[in-house]
Amino acid sequence: MSKSMRKAAALGAGAVLAFGLTACGAGNETGDGGESSSSDLSGTLNGAGASSQQAAVSAWQQGFQTENSDVTVNYDPIGSGGGREQFLDGGTDFAGSDAYLDDDELTKANDLCGQIVSVPTYVSPIAVIYNLPGVEDLQLSPSTIGSIFAGEITTWNDPAIAEDNPDADLPDSAITPVHRSDDSGTTENFTEYLDAASEGTWTAGVVETWPTQGGEAANGTSGVVAAVESGEGTIGYADASQAGELGQVAVKVGEEYVGPTEEAAARVLDTAEQVEGREDTDIALELDRATTEAGVYPIVLVSYQMACQTYDDAEKAELVKSWLTYVVSEDGQQAAADSAGSAPLTDDFREKVQTAIDTIGS
Repeated sequence: MSKSMRKAAALGAGAVLAFGLTACGAGNETGDGGESSSSDLSGTLNGAGASSQQAAVSAWQQGFQTENSDVTVNYDPIGSGGGREQFLDGGTDFAGSDAYLDDDELTKANDLCGQIVSVPTYVSPIAVIYNLPGVEDLQLSPSTIGSIFAGEITTWNDPAIAEDNPDADLPDSAITPVHRSDDSGTTENFTEYLDAASEGTWTAGVVETWPTQGGEAANGTSGVVAAVESGEGTIGYADASQAGELGQVAVKVGEEYVGPTEEAAARVLDTAEQVEGREDTDIALELDRATTEAGVYPIVLVSYQMACQTYDDAEKAELVKSWLTYVVSEDGQQAAADSAGSAPLTDDFREKVQTAIDTIGS
């Protein structure tokens, strides 16, 4: 599909599901000085992709559209795979994804875009959540977590769990692991951690679809949280912002146990390496899931937004560039943190991402 056809297709994509907010008038207040500001931007952006970004995107839409009253941004949270597919088929202006493009997708993207601009915009800890009355501060090593979700450790007073929790009064009741039933970027990130850090207790690899039998399956993050809430002795994994009042495991990293805080999650970017062979505008990250660095929480979801470096329409290019600039700005990242509990990008990392975004044009 040519970029001209892509533009036409994109104009209709928002009909699937639009979060576009009502314009707030020409005289909007800025987030920093309180003075009214105006914007020359106008038009519609259509995006689709990761549902993990949904709450953050909603906050970004509100902030961006408040500053740019003649702009509407639509986002369909159909999932990472669906978002990438629609974008690569020319159906949207940008995509959200919990995984960077693979080699085949990258070839297709560069044919479509001239060059892809793919940047991390959303970092969120994935909490290992549990429901075990009487045990408020559960600590687990990576190998123990792998054994639990592989079905090898089946009771809460197992010696491996007791070793991690010498002061806890652990019951002899059964463990019920809860996993996602749907294809999930959260599952992919969680199993990537297990594959790298469990010291071989997890052998099912890195997958989007849960690969093992046993335990309980639930659809979506909300389904996993509900399943863990409703059954004592349950343990699962979910975006930390949605864990509610459930217990959250402190994971052993080096010689300490680290909880899923925003600060600890953000630090994982400092230990990440960019995938070799990619252009500077394609900031695809290999996370060090087995890090022993103090204060780093390694079970995180890093979600990307993807756009073309070149658009046929100069106004569309400016809209996309301005949108992504707001998303990664200090205000945009704080809006996502307040709304979705994500970890804001560090100043140094934000500068690197902005350099890639600045290359977008027509």
